[in-house]
Amino acid sequence: MLTSQTTEHRCPCGSGKPFAFCCEPYIEGQKLAPTAEQLMRSRYTAFALGAIDYLIETTAPEKRELIDRAIIAEQIQFTTWTGLTILDKEAGHKEDSQGIIEFEAAFETEEEQCVLHERSNFYAKNGQWFYLDGEVEVRPAA
Repeated sequence: MLTSQTTEHRCPCGSGKPFAFCCEPYIEGQKLAPTAEQLMRSRYTAFALGAIDYLIETTAPEKRELIDRAIIAEQIQFTTWTGLTILDKEAGHKEDSQGIIEFEAAFETEEEQCVLHERSNFYAKNGQWFYLDGEVEVRPAA
């Protein structure tokens, strides 16, 4: 288990559900995220909790060579994720093979508060969703 969180602790993804009944089973490898949105939420939670292996495993295999574990670890160390808002969804359901999730993720560093806006592309293969890529914009928080 990543943390000592119990069923009383809310999931960082903002679903309102307890962590143990939301993203934890995906991050811990007990279940596969059933939709593109749930994968995106669990990846946000993985960033918030520092679950680097999960972030790598849920990135499309053809994109993994571009991942630098040390950079991710450094970003996680100096970033506090403070909120997630889903803006739009296109497909990405259990029966789909592709999906797009548009979201905003608020975060803080020692120097600033920002919002990451992303329109992410996902695909499913053999019942498993993967993050492919996205259009990313980071801006100061209002």
